[in-house]
Amino acid sequence: MSQKRSYKQYPPEFKEEAVALVTEQGYSVPEAAKSLGIATNLLYRWKEKQE
Repeated sequence: MSQKRSYKQYPPEFKEEAVALVTEQGYSVPEAAKSLGIATNLLYRWKEKQE
């Protein structure tokens, strides 16, 4: 009985705002990720995709 793992989906707007915290507001990636309640590596990945 294997179950498929379900991942939380974030809307594109949320991702853009999260990356903007780092690129425009001067937050560090770990600070921004913690304040948004997401994993640090997730935010690094979003940031990399936008650049």
